[in-house]
Amino acid sequence: MKKISAVISVLLMLTMLGGVALASDRSDDIDRLQGAADVLSEVMGAPDGGIPAGVIGDAKCIAIVPAMKKGGFVFGAAYGKGVASCRTATGWSAPAFFAVKGGSFGFQIGAQEVDLVMLIMNDNGMRNLLASKFKLGADASVAAGPVGRQAEGATDWKMRAEVLTYSRARGVFAGITLSGAVISQHQNDTRAFYGRMVPFRTILTGRIAPPRESEAWINALRKYAGAGVHKR
Repeated sequence: MKKISAVISVLLMLTMLGGVALASDRSDDIDRLQGAADVLSEVMGAPDGGIPAGVIGDAKCIAIVPAMKKGGFVFGAAYGKGVASCRTATGWSAPAFFAVKGGSFGFQIGAQEVDLVMLIMNDNGMRNLLASKFKLGADASVAAGPVGRQAEGATDWKMRAEVLTYSRARGVFAGITLSGAVISQHQNDTRAFYGRMVPFRTILTGRIAPPRESEAWINALRKYAGAGVHKR
């Protein structure tokens, strides 16, 4: 009996520790949502140095990686975790958690940590995102995004890019060239936040309601990119 009781005690302890770890992961997810909302607010708050309203207003989906880690000098591999939402028939979707790995990043010299912003601009880019894993530059064309009101009238990005990319480091915000990076659903973060595994497509097409903890992120999207309803 003593042995059985000891085994049960160990199992209960492991279960409790697992619950604590899961709660910690979910707390990290919530912090990441707030961080992404803060990045968007700060970028769009720049007087004439943010993403043009006409550009972000046309985006099908918006993805942000706050405090992405970069290796190397000027160019190098990087890793980060972020959140994405897409326009649906009723408004912005619940947040989908993803990881971005590898690739060649034209980040600012000496910057070891950057905020990364990606705008998915058309249906094909959105289909790639819904696939849960895609490679920038291979599965989806990518280009440095235009910055500032004067860039809004430019047509190059409209014709050639499925994904527009930006980075911010040490207060400097600019469009960047980003190619070769692989973006995929972060399953552990998804499980931690939603309590179960939910496919990217289910989340980003609006088949699950945005949880209360994503309110800051959704509100930032509504404020700077519109209501989030599909544009026909």
